[in-house]
Amino acid sequence: MPSLADRQCVPCKGGVPPLSSAQFEPLLAQLDGWAVVDDHHLQNLYKLKNFVQALELVNRIGAIAEEQNHHPDIFLAWGKVEVKIWTHKINGLTESDFIFAAKCDAARAVMADA
Repeated sequence: MPSLADRQCVPCKGGVPPLSSAQFEPLLAQLDGWAVVDDHHLQNLYKLKNFVQALELVNRIGAIAEEQNHHPDIFLAWGKVEVKIWTHKINGLTESDFIFAAKCDAARAVMADA
């Protein structure tokens, strides 16, 4: 099976339950630095050298969001980017949220100081 980062997000049409902790724990183990908050959303804080690098990461994540049609909450500050991801249609987590998180990690990894 391909890594999470190599997979594509699948749009949620609603009507399905969010992943349980037993379902999301193996997916979370494949991510770097992410946490599941209140069994509701994924959250990660990326630390970077300066504002320019933080903005570059935001732009990379934004491009991924448009490509995958899966849009996180992103907070930009000097030297840091916080990302929160969940599937709004079900107000919880799906496999696509973990795929998107892995893509964020891959975007961070290709930056100069990764």
